[in-house]
Amino acid sequence: MYRSHNCGELNAAHINTEVTLAGWVQKSRDKGFMVWVDLRDRYGITQLIFDENRTDKAVFELAKTLGREFVIQVKGTVIERESKNPNMQTGDIEILVSELSVLNSAITPPFTIEDETDGGEDIRMKYRYLDIRRNPVKNSLLFRHKVAMEVRNFLSNQGFCEVETPYLIKSTPEGARDFIVPSRMSPGQFYALPQSPQTFKQLLMVGGMDKYFQIVKCFRDEDLRADRQPEFTQIDCEMAFVEQEDILNIFESLTRHLLKEIKGIEVDKFPRMTYEHAMKTYGNDKPDIRFGMEFGELNAVAQHKDFGVFNSSELVVGIAVPGGAAYTRKEIDALIDWVKRPQVGVSGMVYCKLEADGSLKSSVDKFYDQEDLKKWAEVTGAKQGDIIFVLSGPAHKTRTQLSALRMEVATRLGLRKPDEFAPLWVVDFPLLEFDEESGRYHAMHHPFTSPKPEDLHLITTDPGNIRANAYDMVLNGNEIGGGSIRIHDKDLQARMFELLGFSAEEAENQFGFLMNAFQYGAPPHGGLAFGLDRLVAILGGQETIRDFIAFPKNNSGRDVMIDAPSVIDNKQLDELAIKLNQ
Repeated sequence: MYRSHNCGELNAAHINTEVTLAGWVQKSRDKGFMVWVDLRDRYGITQLIFDENRTDKAVFELAKTLGREFVIQVKGTVIERESKNPNMQTGDIEILVSELSVLNSAITPPFTIEDETDGGEDIRMKYRYLDIRRNPVKNSLLFRHKVAMEVRNFLSNQGFCEVETPYLIKSTPEGARDFIVPSRMSPGQFYALPQSPQTFKQLLMVGGMDKYFQIVKCFRDEDLRADRQPEFTQIDCEMAFVEQEDILNIFESLTRHLLKEIKGIEVDKFPRMTYEHAMKTYGNDKPDIRFGMEFGELNAVAQHKDFGVFNSSELVVGIAVPGGAAYTRKEIDALIDWVKRPQVGVSGMVYCKLEADGSLKSSVDKFYDQEDLKKWAEVTGAKQGDIIFVLSGPAHKTRTQLSALRMEVATRLGLRKPDEFAPLWVVDFPLLEFDEESGRYHAMHHPFTSPKPEDLHLITTDPGNIRANAYDMVLNGNEIGGGSIRIHDKDLQARMFELLGFSAEEAENQFGFLMNAFQYGAPPHGGLAFGLDRLVAILGGQETIRDFIAFPKNNSGRDVMIDAPSVIDNKQLDELAIKLNQ
């Protein structure tokens, strides 16, 4: 056997025990008459000692040749360490080596395999298999495994059955571009990789599976950013004979379970917030409620003066930043420059300080007196020592811009604490969005989302005001999951396709298999999907998902380790009946 113990388990209780270990050389220190080697595996590090007075000469000389990342096996005796290391799990002992085998030599790695490495992100992604040896990445992957196992155990105990659904499916419009896969056996035809198992989980409900879940890969060909990958993992769930409340209760319980088991945190409050309230109060549909700074709409108290910028704006809105009156002019100018960046797109920002002596000082003092500014403070909830930041312009755009500023200010103030968790449900989304360019409605979630029963009467007269029977789970300002009660009635589903601009022929071509299934007795059903990558990252105290994925893509969608995507040989293209446009 290659090892009797791993490199993280030996301690003083093992002294005088004969052991066999195997792993990688973390570092080697040659003092001439003595060589120390740190041996590393997934479980930890154990110090080895080679002593010219106690170690076989051939073994001692071989130890002097060991380089970083050599793979070795040693046999020896556990002895008490003279200079103990309280920072190491095995810091009370070391191994006096009697036998040494080099299982594999290694060239010098392109960066140090240490917690604090000298390798930049690009080089570490190219050599990801080396990066995984580092504790931060290794521990992130182990953490992901722990979360996934807790999810599986919880859902299984709730009576859910894990069912695999296919990866090679039919291309259907679900909001993002599909990745397509050519079929050699059906020339000129293509599979698509699933953006989600949406239709299949609905078919499983028609099939009577009642409670389904799957931890599943999904694929979307869309622009990338730090928290998005072309392939990602969902905790996908569906339930039959349920209403919205049933689903919220189950997955609220799952979230509480994960926070308790993974983080040791009991969550008392799990508020619910309407989409309309979230947009009006926080400027987005995934608000971070760990801190205040709620929006205060100032039209009534800031317009109809002599300040034309506000008078001509659809919306004037502000936030009170706690302690912000202490900001220097340089700090305020830095925030103004931040919101003027193209990513935010603000043309200018007004501020008002509530000084310690009770006076108010603003950047528009020539237009507003103290009584005017006090009304700003009342509306935004500003207190003595705070600063009010005010933006104006088109309503939706301005709310989005102020939301970005709110999050940036909170980050700079240290209010977005990674060890503090504030989940909530956002409910009552609009069912449809009207797209001016195409001149028709689009589903805000997907075409299978059910309208609120009480809004069904609007389907012919005012479809834009129908609310969806849909819900999103938000955690610390991130959407970690979403779902809806589905349409299970064939006629209502056909009406929905019609609203979305599908002809009867197009609907049949795209979704005929689902519509046909509904004719055989589809139960009321609904579900939810959590983004596992994002959920794990947030539970792990991060907001980017890349380090919690074993082999991620970069921001261009490339796997720089294996150099994919890559050119396909002409012979393969011919077999697939594909001709490239040069």
